[in-house]
Amino acid sequence: MAANSNPTVVRRRLGVELRRLRQASGLTSTEVAERLMVSQPKISHLENGRRSANPRDVRDLCAMYGVRDQQVIDRLMRMARESGRAGWWHAYGDLPNSVYIGLETDAASIHTYEPLLIPDLLQTPAYAQAAIEASTPWLTAEQAAVRLRVRLRRQRRVYDPARPLRLWVVLDESVLGRVVGGPDIMREQLEHLNALGAEPHITVRVLPYTAGAHQGMSGQSSILRLADSPEAGVVYLERFTSDTHLEKPADVKSYRAMYDHLQSQALDPDHTRRFITEAFESYNDARHP
Repeated sequence: MAANSNPTVVRRRLGVELRRLRQASGLTSTEVAERLMVSQPKISHLENGRRSANPRDVRDLCAMYGVRDQQVIDRLMRMARESGRAGWWHAYGDLPNSVYIGLETDAASIHTYEPLLIPDLLQTPAYAQAAIEASTPWLTAEQAAVRLRVRLRRQRRVYDPARPLRLWVVLDESVLGRVVGGPDIMREQLEHLNALGAEPHITVRVLPYTAGAHQGMSGQSSILRLADSPEAGVVYLERFTSDTHLEKPADVKSYRAMYDHLQSQALDPDHTRRFITEAFESYNDARHP
């Protein structure tokens, strides 16, 4: 999907425009909500890109903000129509991380720290299936199969020859020792991880136990740079019941500083490959005691 037709990205871009126009008009989101007789959270969700704006919303908001340039109005209404379209992921039903998938689909780069599992985009099918079944045991077999298909479909971004995703990964050492699916699956996964780490657009580093306590101990985090706004960023935090997206510049700056700190403590890519090789050889030993 091209960047300019990604509904998640278009919705976010439209929200930025609507917020700019509201602020230029001198109105608060509460005042706008009162005049339109809608809830204030609706206005906030439109401006944050968490809710699609229909053309009527855009028309009413432009009128309230005093926008007279018909070309601007037409452009914003066109964006509203595009933001309501379905992304490829919508064909798989109601997914808990659909907003993130939309952002990931259009990301130019991702910096991710994983303390527990191999990142989704670097998982083998067998590892992914085992991880899904273990982390969401309440899913039916059909629902788990859908999650697996979506995860493997997302991985196309890593291999897209036209615009390969630039991926930086820091893994806690515990990821290598946590047996997901059994020794055979782990051996295959770690061999796959080493192969991907040799690709020019993928950097993998292991943060060893010897690094001690560190800033990433609060959990997983990813920093996405979007193709249409590389100067900005979105922080994604995956949690058990809900995910969080942070976009305030101060938040993004803090997580970038934390990632730089983790990367400085991690093994360099060459040492990481040797470290991973030793790990999957230990799984070979487990197969043949």
